[in-house]
Amino acid sequence: MSSPVISSLLPVVLLIALGFLAGRRQWVGANAVKDLSNLVFIVLTPALLFRTMSKVRPEQLDFAPVLAYFIGVGVLFAGTLLVCGFNRRAAVLALATTFSNTVMIGIPLVGLAFGEAGLVSLLTLYTVHTLVLLTSATVVLELAVAREEAAAGSPQGRSMARTVMTAVRNAILHPVPLPIIAGLLFAQTGLTVPEVIDKPLQLLGQAFGPIALLLVGTTLAYTKIGEQLRGALVLATVKNLLHPALVAAAGWLLGLHGLPLAVMVVTAALPIGANVFMFSQRYGVAEELITASVGVSTLLALLSISLVLWAVQLL
Repeated sequence: MSSPVISSLLPVVLLIALGFLAGRRQWVGANAVKDLSNLVFIVLTPALLFRTMSKVRPEQLDFAPVLAYFIGVGVLFAGTLLVCGFNRRAAVLALATTFSNTVMIGIPLVGLAFGEAGLVSLLTLYTVHTLVLLTSATVVLELAVAREEAAAGSPQGRSMARTVMTAVRNAILHPVPLPIIAGLLFAQTGLTVPEVIDKPLQLLGQAFGPIALLLVGTTLAYTKIGEQLRGALVLATVKNLLHPALVAAAGWLLGLHGLPLAVMVVTAALPIGANVFMFSQRYGVAEELITASVGVSTLLALLSISLVLWAVQLL
């Protein structure tokens, strides 16, 4: 098994395991999980996203390989909605099959496997990965919520146009898209965030990954894995194997090859990111399934990423 795979995945597995132990020993009670989830989603996530996007200079980046990545994402996301229906659960499952753990696992893995040139390709993708996927998922989720409310008879008499506008507004004024948009707008001014503000943002952003993974493990301790194992295996297999296959096919159709495409395919093979878990918590849907899927996907990645790393040598 490739050493980059082990060295990048092992810390993630250990953090989830530590969170699981904390839950089992009840160092973190079941009632505290929701509060911790809100802390991560409302405080840590916006800090990470704003600081990251505030440094983006899109004109300096090559987005050709990124197009292949998002063609694969689009096919898989739309296909999941088509199979599961247009609702909150389907939107969260679609995000689970397409959202990779690009920070905690992707950056160290790609750096070890492909070096600095590989990191440039990964970070080019990262500049839009979170923006496109999380914003799209938020819009879909808010539209699904509005549709469910309308189907239930509340609010009465609301037109479809008003429903869509309300959903879009809620999607923008949200802890995920709002800091992304604010960060991108700030980046275009050419200014830099003052040190007195940037340092706290940096510390909060650095705390996101470890605490989110600990929270996954803690929630896992209160989840009946046996009941979710089959569904988790399906989601993990789609994310870890079908996603990279679709990206590779899209790259081939676009005539891409070499290192940039290899990085996109390996990134698609990364396990489900913790942000998906935060969305399931936020919208109160498929929480146990997503929790189990993040853990299963991370463990499965020990084998699947090794397979994909071997396969991309042929690209």
